[in-house]
Amino acid sequence: MSSITIRPAALAAPLGVRARPAEPVIDIREATIRFGSFTAVDRVNLSIAPGEVFGLLGPNGSGKTTLIRAVCGLLPLASGSAAVLGRDVARHAEEVRASIGYMSQKFSLYVDLTVQENMDFYSGIYGLSAKQAELRQAELVELTGLRPYLDRRAGRLSGGWKQRLALVCALLHRPRLVFLDEPTAGVDPVARRELWDLLFHLAADGITLVVTTHYMDEAERCNRVGYLYLSRLLAVGTPTELKQLPEVTPTGTRRLEIVGPDAAALMAQLRRQPGVREATIFGQAIHALVDDSFALETLDRAGVSVRPAEANLEDVFVTLARSMSEREANR
Repeated sequence: MSSITIRPAALAAPLGVRARPAEPVIDIREATIRFGSFTAVDRVNLSIAPGEVFGLLGPNGSGKTTLIRAVCGLLPLASGSAAVLGRDVARHAEEVRASIGYMSQKFSLYVDLTVQENMDFYSGIYGLSAKQAELRQAELVELTGLRPYLDRRAGRLSGGWKQRLALVCALLHRPRLVFLDEPTAGVDPVARRELWDLLFHLAADGITLVVTTHYMDEAERCNRVGYLYLSRLLAVGTPTELKQLPEVTPTGTRRLEIVGPDAAALMAQLRRQPGVREATIFGQAIHALVDDSFALETLDRAGVSVRPAEANLEDVFVTLARSMSEREANR
């Protein structure tokens, strides 16, 4: 199954001036990664522009982390190519790694060192002079609010503050591209929102961010989103564009939001009705995909309200995943 790619419109240029597209920060072409006979990433094509917040989504085992590690020069490609900041990853892996930032899924800093000692250690790793380190650390501490915790051991920080420290250490050398692999996993909602505020601040400064996540609300925040499933990149586009894909709400169907006093019983009733293609509980409501011919009168309407609904990103990814699984089963 080929992926669906929706390209962002070019920025408007002054009259008489031809717009020159910016060189992509990441340019992946037909990238395939194998471990023995197992194909972890299969012919992925992806281009990410400067300053984008790009969300990479997919279930566990779909190839997200593997793809990122290859783009960072940590895994070889079996075929295809990948360029980062204009450098071919296969030939210039060390240069690529020196010019990017990376936050792993698991907190990987030194838990027995204090916040300040971790920053000093990574400043040395990146080759910053004492003056450069002092200035850059002060800038990032101010940005992230870490000052009250400088003397606390990293292992004693809460999840949200650990992630802020990890972000600081990934930014010390002023990278133009930062990879964040599930940066908010296990972080409370308040810390999650605050971390995203920091990410948008970085994007406004021109830093390109590639974020893997399982949270649909985080995907909605991204400029564009790509969905990996069974090693293949199925679709790339803005959240709005992906929701409008014709296969998500096929011709002759409509989406409804249905609210009633007993959502579980109402969903069971819906699933027995002819013309109901999907029905799932979403918060306090039921989201349903029904044929245009579906008669609302067949529902027990006592205390039930119905209104039109739009597809969400969960609908998009479930539809794409099911479609691919059916294709694979029929091969």
